[in-house]
Amino acid sequence: MSDESSNKVPNNQNTNSRKSRRDFLKSIGYTGAAIAAGGAAIYTGYRYEHAKGKSGMVTVLTNDNRLVQVPIDQIHEFKPDPHALQKRGRQGLEGRRWVMVIDLAKCRNARKCVEACQSAHHLRPHEYHINTLIMQDAPNTAPYYMPKPCQHCDNPPCVSVCPVDATFKRQDGIVLIDNERCIGCRFCMAACPYSARMFHWQEPVLAQEYETSFTEYDVELNTPQRKGTISKCLFSADRLRENEMPYCVTACPNSVFYFGDENEDAVTNGTTKETVRLSQLLKQNAGYRLMPELGTQPRVYYLPPKNRLFDAPDKELTGNHSTQTT
Repeated sequence: MSDESSNKVPNNQNTNSRKSRRDFLKSIGYTGAAIAAGGAAIYTGYRYEHAKGKSGMVTVLTNDNRLVQVPIDQIHEFKPDPHALQKRGRQGLEGRRWVMVIDLAKCRNARKCVEACQSAHHLRPHEYHINTLIMQDAPNTAPYYMPKPCQHCDNPPCVSVCPVDATFKRQDGIVLIDNERCIGCRFCMAACPYSARMFHWQEPVLAQEYETSFTEYDVELNTPQRKGTISKCLFSADRLRENEMPYCVTACPNSVFYFGDENEDAVTNGTTKETVRLSQLLKQNAGYRLMPELGTQPRVYYLPPKNRLFDAPDKELTGNHSTQTT
């Protein structure tokens, strides 16, 4: 659904985009607009300017930094209710039970999944919600790559240890963190057996932009970020609400990720768009979950690296790559 370059924007384009956005915000005087034009909804949450003259048009800045014009009579002011956003974020999508399957035979460590996740959640290059590890089952076997997101356990130890109900399990299977409640105690980090959580030691990447945009906190996207809080993989809950697949799933160029609904017994490959039965995929390929003996009941399954397309190097890597032995 996305090519390899869609989630990687040059730094100069990012700078120009942020500068144009700030300049635009200075020139307008109203906040929080939602626009409908030609039956398509224009993104909400930003200031807009009523155009003057005979055109009867209004100029609007969308949240993907595009300036568009629509008829004034189609303007409907919208003020998001932060409490409603929080409430729906905690409830999840009714009737769904999201699940991910990762085919280890197809991963070549392109790291497009990592880049897409970092871009969506405004993370620095050294900050991860998903990472790829080099795994080796035994000294005499070939190593392979393993993407490792949060496992979204059905019995999550991170939830039970949180003293302020900041991390929670939704009815659709996703485990989220509410940074409006998080006090940064890091109990959840200590409790997670998969090391799937990170602590924000620094101010957010877009701290100044957050202040000028009046962006409401979205627990499903986990932005705006806050220093001194925890964040992690969210299964792209914001995308699922829009009937889209997760950022990492669509960014992968090698058909590594399947994602879907366990209730429907169906998962779709993010690269090929092929939909298959979840139960059949796991049975025919000996699918497994990480450390099932812990009783955490992860919602992420792995397919063994049999007939792998790419071998990981047998030398220890440096930099952002991690090495582990199962």
